[in-house]
Amino acid sequence: MHSHTSPAQTQNNLKVTYIHHSGFLVEASEAYYLFDYEKGTLPPMNTAKPILVFVSHGHSDHYNPEIFSFLASMGMKSITAVLSNDIHKKRFPSCLMPALLDNMESVRREGFIPVIKAYHSQTYALPFHTTLRTLLSTDKGVAFYLTCPEGAVYHGGDLNDWISEETPEQERRQMTGSYLASIAALKGKTIDVAFLPLDPWLGKYYAKGFVTFLQTALVKQAYPMHYWDQPEIIDRFLQEYPEYAEIIVKPEPSPRTWQAP
Repeated sequence: MHSHTSPAQTQNNLKVTYIHHSGFLVEASEAYYLFDYEKGTLPPMNTAKPILVFVSHGHSDHYNPEIFSFLASMGMKSITAVLSNDIHKKRFPSCLMPALLDNMESVRREGFIPVIKAYHSQTYALPFHTTLRTLLSTDKGVAFYLTCPEGAVYHGGDLNDWISEETPEQERRQMTGSYLASIAALKGKTIDVAFLPLDPWLGKYYAKGFVTFLQTALVKQAYPMHYWDQPEIIDRFLQEYPEYAEIIVKPEPSPRTWQAP
């Protein structure tokens, strides 16, 4: 059981660092993948290695527009943004420019960070031998399923079975049906690292979507997220679902800090 983990975990040569809330950094051989940065410190990074910044949707606990200037001030040489299409251009910082997959380098030469807009239920051939498939969220935006030479990574964003005791029965059925329809695309697929919501605000249904996902895909490591600084919900999950203890990784914030100048 991974009840107390080091800040960075390795799975199939994918190095994972928890940042905060739903924010994670994954390092592969050719690139970094940063998901849903809200706030928090980043570990030291190789500034020559490219970084792809994924934002699943525009909610403020998943999207902080300052991340791009933050990365630039760290000296990152190649930054690419992959933003859900619900994030309007007016919410882009001035350093971003919409781009197509075949003109990103020209955008960089103009001094901008290229933005690829991600629509749901699409497949994108991204740089650095990365393939992205998007899933429709049950809340807003998309979820990300990407593959790279080291393996497969899934970040759920706000794709979850969002039901609670207060949800009317008909809405529960609709929500659960929508969730099952979205994740059906991953049925039977092997996922090396999965970042999945485990939200205490859902009461007794806090783990419903989490468990459904683990029953759908073949997950090697599952990182709970979106638990609103209440990590005790992970301990509860491990007590109630001991059959998943070997694949659950309890995120621990990195003690290494980096401050913007």
